[in-house]
Amino acid sequence: MIDLRSDTVTRPTPTMRRAMAEAEVGDDVYGEDPTVNRLEERAAEIFEKEAALFVPTGSMGNQIAIKLHTRPGSEVIIEERGHIFNYEMAAMAVISGALARPVRSRDGSGQLTWDEIAAALHVGGPYYLAPTRLIALENTHNLAGGTVMARAQMEEVCHRAHALGLPVHLDGARIFNAAVALDERVAALAGPADSVMFCLSKGLGAPVGSMLLGTKEFIREARAVRKLLGGGMRQAGVLAAAALVALEESPPRLYEDHLKARRLAEALAQMRGVRLDPTRVATNIVICDVSETRKGAEAICARLRERGVLASSFDQQIRFVTHYDISREDIERAIIAFKRALD
Repeated sequence: MIDLRSDTVTRPTPTMRRAMAEAEVGDDVYGEDPTVNRLEERAAEIFEKEAALFVPTGSMGNQIAIKLHTRPGSEVIIEERGHIFNYEMAAMAVISGALARPVRSRDGSGQLTWDEIAAALHVGGPYYLAPTRLIALENTHNLAGGTVMARAQMEEVCHRAHALGLPVHLDGARIFNAAVALDERVAALAGPADSVMFCLSKGLGAPVGSMLLGTKEFIREARAVRKLLGGGMRQAGVLAAAALVALEESPPRLYEDHLKARRLAEALAQMRGVRLDPTRVATNIVICDVSETRKGAEAICARLRERGVLASSFDQQIRFVTHYDISREDIERAIIAFKRALD
């Protein structure tokens, strides 16, 4: 099967498997796993943050950050298609007692401008309004098709937020993809944010794990919340070893995933009834609208599966995500399968 459902489906590379088998381990709850410690130190170094914490999932990393930045009865500004708002099971309400204040980006990119954020803020207002305590951004933006937020836009949002005393959390699940697309360092894109989460198990291809970064004090508190949420891992060095390989070896080849996504997008855009602007495909995610095919996204995905291709459907859209387990030949086969699925 050509699995284009997500870049989370990758299998560990031979180098990752060897590293896992040979990993030096200890008890990470006691802070004694040397491989986890090296991973956290290396991640903090790359992002130029004071400290980092290895967490089992990106969702956990995001929710730890929200809990530390907010108080019960407060609001979090987020783009209305943001992952934290749509795909983390209302966890900010359950865990932190916070409410999302969704805002739509006017240009459809998913990347909020300060003016769009400012219109939704509750700062210094009447006591009976839930106060804004946090702004959450996403780079790249998943449901907007892997769009990227430029460094200047990130810096402006953070500068203006900080002037109001508001922290900014960055869901940077695929921030390495954004850095490649923008020809920037991840530290430059994430630097102004008070906390950052990035996934090791998405574009980078590690089997498990994400990182949460911030100040030393923030990460000290985050470690306690991780334990509270059941995320304290013991001999986690076997996972951290693969993550270290992914962190060093995967970023230089992400541009290949972007090229494969652009090739797929250009081909889909030529098909009757498929709506897609390939010039907006900046990273490894391709989302097309198939409402004009009159076949339905779910039905098309079922026909793709019969032809050996896996994709994700939602509403009248289909999402494809490229990754290192997908070859250029696989993309050509997927294009042919899609054409036949529309017949």
